Amino acid sequence: METTSSNIFQPVTTEKPGIGRLHDRFLRLKDALSQEIVGQSHLVERLLIALLSDGHLLVEGAPGLAKTTAIRALASRLEAQFARIQFTPDLLPADLTGTDVWRPQEGRFEFIAGPLFHPLLLADEINRAPAKVQSALLEAMGERQVSVGGKTYGLPQLFLVMATQNPIEQEGTFPLPEAQLDRFLMHVVIGYPDASTETDILKIARDRAKAEQASGAPRGDTGIHLSEEDVMRARQEVLNIHLSDVVERYLIEIVHASRTAERYDESLKRRIAWGASPRGTIALERCARSYAWLQGRDFVTPDDVRAVAVDVLRHRVLPSYEATAEGWDGERLVKEILKAVPLP
Repeated sequence: METTSSNIFQPVTTEKPGIGRLHDRFLRLKDALSQEIVGQSHLVERLLIALLSDGHLLVEGAPGLAKTTAIRALASRLEAQFARIQFTPDLLPADLTGTDVWRPQEGRFEFIAGPLFHPLLLADEINRAPAKVQSALLEAMGERQVSVGGKTYGLPQLFLVMATQNPIEQEGTFPLPEAQLDRFLMHVVIGYPDASTETDILKIARDRAKAEQASGAPRGDTGIHLSEEDVMRARQEVLNIHLSDVVERYLIEIVHASRTAERYDESLKRRIAWGASPRGTIALERCARSYAWLQGRDFVTPDDVRAVAVDVLRHRVLPSYEATAEGWDGERLVKEILKAVPLP
């Protein structure tokens, strides 16, 4: 379908869903995080998209690339508690969910909540934990609840998991099952900064160390802060973003092309073992809406869909054994799909 105007993507009515004060505050939050986490603007943007889309983030990158710093900085600017879990092979499900403790003086069990009950959770090196621990996290991410001792406990309304994977070391790791990978809204891969950015990082690190030495305490944050109510209202504005039928069909076609790639390229079909699930379609729509909102628009364009498609689908489109042997991965497959599906 050819068009000479982007009007087909815009809402028919002149009434807008309220891109205004909240949007400005989120832009200030984005700027504040980018100044603190130099060289990882892509990660900062994806964190905010996950927050707005009510989803979880899997981040893959070498050690020392500010993955922990990023979510800790976000937590410091939200009225939400933060917890970090270092995943290890000897971790137990109760280390995440909490456990029932016997109180002999009162003659009863008392449930002591674990770190999963924090609104913002960093699951560091998630692939180092065994299957039982991963399944406990899977229930929390998918159902927003945990089950302990035959009882079910609800999690906070604001609940964001940012899990990290180290791509360097594979010994002693437990690959995440496809069902759990599908629970992540996005899979973000980050790399090393360039020389200029690394110079800025050094300067910030020196200034921060000097400030802490002078005061005897870590530097306090006086920047932008958002409440949980602000986040919920922003999520509602994102849901009110206009999505035209044309863009919706384009979005769905991208996902369907991962399952029926032979319609575009027989060799691409041979390289795809499994395509994206309907959960991938939902995630792609939510992320495209959030991305458009962060850009200050009240409607979604095909470019918004393409901007988030790789991070949303790279862990949902699985290469065949033959493709893996040829050096293909999910990211490359998604990029080929985006080339094959024509723009509306």
